[in-house]
Amino acid sequence: MTSSMASIAHDFPPFLRVFTDGRVQRLITIPHLPPSTDPLTGIRSKDVVISPKFGIKSRIFLPRMSTQQKLPLIIYVHGGAFCFGSPLNVVTQSFLTPLVSQTSAVAIAIGYRLAPEHPLPAAYHDCWAALQWIASHVSGAGPDPWINNYVDPSRVFLVGDSAGANLVHYLGVQAGVNDTRLGLGVRGLMVLHPYFIQKEPDELTRYLYPGCSGSDNDPKLNPAWDPDLGKLCTSRVLVAVAEKDFLKARGVEYYETLKKSTWEGTIEFVENEDEDHIFYLLNPSSKKAKALFQHLISFIKQN
Repeated sequence: MTSSMASIAHDFPPFLRVFTDGRVQRLITIPHLPPSTDPLTGIRSKDVVISPKFGIKSRIFLPRMSTQQKLPLIIYVHGGAFCFGSPLNVVTQSFLTPLVSQTSAVAIAIGYRLAPEHPLPAAYHDCWAALQWIASHVSGAGPDPWINNYVDPSRVFLVGDSAGANLVHYLGVQAGVNDTRLGLGVRGLMVLHPYFIQKEPDELTRYLYPGCSGSDNDPKLNPAWDPDLGKLCTSRVLVAVAEKDFLKARGVEYYETLKKSTWEGTIEFVENEDEDHIFYLLNPSSKKAKALFQHLISFIKQN
C-alpha cells in the first residue's frame, strides 16, 4: 500500500494522526532554531548529544559571565503530550533565554524520544539518562566544558510543563532514590500545568503507552501510587495551574497528594484565573504570563 492510498488508523486531534502504513503526521509543528548568541541578552547556546545511541540532542544556554563564581543549573523538560515538542524549538528558546538572563543561571533543555515511534516509557528512560549524564559533571571532569566550568552542581532546579512536568517529577523522585549515587543538589522542583492521570488513561495515553496497566495505579502517570513519593529529592516544590486548563484538576490533585505524603518539604501553589493550558508559553508578553515568570525567577533566586 502506498502512502497516498493509506487511510487513517488513529486520529488524535490536535496532536497527531497515524496512518495504516505506519506514517505519523504531527498536527502541531513548531520551528526549530539553530544554537546562537542572543543579541539582546548575550545568552549563548549550543547543542550536545547526551545519548549517541539514539542521537538525542539537548541544548545548553549560558549567560553572559560577570563573575568567576559558578552558577545554578536549570534543567528544563519540554511538554507536548509526549508526542511533539523539542529542546531546540522557538518555544523552548523563548522560555529559557529570559529565564537564564534574569536568574544568572545556566540551563539545559533535555531532549527525549517522542511517542508513538518510541512508545512510553522511552521518554522517562531518556530523561533519566540525561540526568545521569549531567551528574557525571559533579567532579568537574564530565564530557561538557560549559557544565564543568560554569555550573554549581549543588544548586540545581528541575522545571517542566505539561508532559514535561510529569517527567521532571519522575526525575525528582528518581534523584531522591539514587541521591548518594548522583551527587546533585536539587534545590527546587517547578511543576507547571502538569499532565498526570486521575482515573483511567485517555485513549491517546493508552496508544502512546501500550505497556501501562490501563488503570490509575501506574506511578509514572499517577504519583499517588508511587511508593517512593516521599523520597522526592528536593525540599521545595512550586505547582502552577490555570483556571481554564482541562488539566487543572490533575495539578490540584498532585499538590494535595504531595502535601499528604511523607515528603517533608514546602510546596507553593499558584493558580492563574481566566487562563488556559501553558498560556505563558503561548502569550509570554501578557501581564499574567510575566507575573508567573517573575514567580519562577523568585523561586530560583531564593536558593
